[in-house]
Amino acid sequence: MTIVNLQSRIDRITDILRRDDGISGAMHYTEQISWILFLKYLNDYEESKAQDALIDGKQYKYIIDTKYRWDEWAYPLKENGEYDLKNAMSGDDLVEFVNNELFPYLQNFKSNLQDVKSVKYKIGAIFEFINNRIASGHTLREVIENIADLNFQSQEDLFELSVIYENLLKGMGSDGGNSGEFYTPRPVIKAMVEVLEPTVKDTIYDGAVGSSGFLIQAYDFVMLKKNEYSTTQLKHIKEDMFFGNEKTPLAYVMGVMNMILHGIESPNIYKQNTLTQNIRDFQEKDRHSIILANPPFGGKEKSTIQQNFLVESSATELLFMQHFMKKLAKGGKAGIVIPEGVLFQNNNAFTAVKQDLLQNFNLHTILSLPAGVFLPYSGVKTNVVFFERKGGTQDIWYYEINLEKTLTKKSPIQYEQLEDFVNLYKKRTITANSWLVNIEEIKDRNYDISAKNPVKQVEVLHQAPNEIIADIQTNDKSINKLLTEINNLIEQGYEE
Repeated sequence: MTIVNLQSRIDRITDILRRDDGISGAMHYTEQISWILFLKYLNDYEESKAQDALIDGKQYKYIIDTKYRWDEWAYPLKENGEYDLKNAMSGDDLVEFVNNELFPYLQNFKSNLQDVKSVKYKIGAIFEFINNRIASGHTLREVIENIADLNFQSQEDLFELSVIYENLLKGMGSDGGNSGEFYTPRPVIKAMVEVLEPTVKDTIYDGAVGSSGFLIQAYDFVMLKKNEYSTTQLKHIKEDMFFGNEKTPLAYVMGVMNMILHGIESPNIYKQNTLTQNIRDFQEKDRHSIILANPPFGGKEKSTIQQNFLVESSATELLFMQHFMKKLAKGGKAGIVIPEGVLFQNNNAFTAVKQDLLQNFNLHTILSLPAGVFLPYSGVKTNVVFFERKGGTQDIWYYEINLEKTLTKKSPIQYEQLEDFVNLYKKRTITANSWLVNIEEIKDRNYDISAKNPVKQVEVLHQAPNEIIADIQTNDKSINKLLTEINNLIEQGYEE
C-alpha cells in the first residue's frame, strides 16, 4: 500500500471517528487511532516472531494471551482465512469488552517489574495512560475493519505507517493550544541531528520527549549504517541507546508508540516531570553523550521544584537548561531549543546560568531561528544553542536564518531553509548570515548572547547635548521657513 493510499485510509478513519459522541478534536481521534493501530501492529509483530521461531525449530511464547489477540476479539477469521463477521463483536458487546476486559488486562502488564525493558512492560506503560473514548461499538467496528488488512510485517507498510503517524501528530500540533507539546517542526529536528552526527556508540537523551521526534530522527540517522553494525550494536540501538522523560500522559503515550512503530522496540522513556530530579544527585553513569531537546518554555515552577537546581528560578526554560547541562556526559554534545529571552535577559538567575554555560562548556554555536517556527501554538522567537562538555567557550559562531517570506501555519519552515546552516556548521564560515563573537565581547555585553548580526547593525551617532540642541534649532528654522512658504502660496491663491 502506498503512502497516498494509507493516508486516504487514515483520513477515512478520522472522518468515521468525528461522528462519534466520545471524540472531540484532533487530539482525541489521534489518540484513538493510535491505540487501535498499535494493537494491530503488535499482533503482526508477534506473528512475525512466531514465524521466525518456527523456521528456527523453536516455539514462540506470545506476549498477548489468546483471548486478547487482535485476530480473536477485533478481527476474527474463519478456518479459510476469511473475516468471520458473524462472530465479530460489535455494538455494546464490543465496547464493554474493550473497556472492562481488554484495557485492564493490558494495563496490568506494567506490574511486571522484573523486566522493565521488555516489550510487555512497555505495553503496560502505554495503556496505563490511555482509555477508549469511542462511545459507539459500531463506530469502533467500522474503524477496525478499515485497519484490518494493513500488514505491519511488511517493512514497507511499517515505514509508511510511521510517516502517516507523524502527520497525525503534526495535525495535533497544528491544532494549537496545549497540543503544541506534541510536535517540533521536523526540518529543525533534522538539521539539529545532522550537525550533531550521533553514532552507534552514543546514548541519546531528551528530557521533554513529546512525540519523540528528536529520538526518532537520531535513530534514523544512526540506522543509515545499519549494515555495518554487529548484533550487539543493533541490540544497543534497540534497547540501550534512547532515553527520555515526558510529563504529560497523552504525549508520553504518543511518544512511546511512535518510537515502537518506527522500530525502536524498547525505548527507555519514562512518564515523569524531568524537573523533579535534583541535579546535584547526577553521577557520570546517569549522563548521556548526546542531548537533543525542545523543552517547554513560558511556564512557571513552584519553589519545591526550584530547590532541585543550583540557580533557583520559576522559569521552566532556565531550569531545563541547568538540567541538560548537568545531564551531559564528559565530551558530550547538546542541541537545545530555547526562547530568545534566555539569551538576552540579564537578571541574576539568567546571568548565573549563562556564566556557568560559558565557563564550563563550549557554547560554540547559536542558530537564530526566524519568528513563526512554532506557529500556531507559539509565536515566541527561538534559538538553538549547541554546546559541548569540553573546556570553556572561546567564541560563538552565530547563524541567522533569513527568509524572504514570513512563516505561517500554512507556510512552515522547510529543511532547504536550514541546509546552508548544516553545510557551514563545521567550517564556521563567516557570511552575510553568520559571524563570530569572542567571549570577551560577550562579557562586555553583560552576558547578552542574543544574535546581533553585524551586517544589520545600524551605526548609532553619539552626540554631545549642545550638538543635539543645535541640530534641533536648525531643524526648527527649516520647518518655520517651510511653513512661511506654504502660507505665502495659500495667500497668493486667495488673491487670484
